[in-house]
Amino acid sequence: MQASAMMAENRFALIVVDSATALYRTDYSGRNELAARQMHLGKFLRSLHNLAEEYGVAVVVTNQVVANVDGSAQMFQTDAKKPIGGHIMAHASTTRLSLRKGRGEQRIIKVYDSPCLPEAEAIFGIYEDGVSDARE
Repeated sequence: MQASAMMAENRFALIVVDSATALYRTDYSGRNELAARQMHLGKFLRSLHNLAEEYGVAVVVTNQVVANVDGSAQMFQTDAKKPIGGHIMAHASTTRLSLRKGRGEQRIIKVYDSPCLPEAEAIFGIYEDGVSDARE
């Protein structure tokens, strides 16, 4: 595996995978390819987990969300979106966070699922001088 060789040669502390399910959605389209897509996605996520364990690095994976079209679910949720990738993404993650846009430059981050943190939200901002606590 090419990533493993890179990890052995250089010292990394963080692996970031942006939009993990994007390519799987284009390469495996349609319900008839769902099982193959989930199997391949599972292998990819296991390889990330193995790299994290073997080399002691943190792994951050971003993912896409879609509108939840289940009408009953929308009655109880203020944000009717769900992550793409199904249960395999949920089970491969230790801590799951949800990000959404607030007012202006503000963003809201929510601890969605964690073995060691309670469900909670925090507001921060992305400004010209960087990321910081939300400003009025």
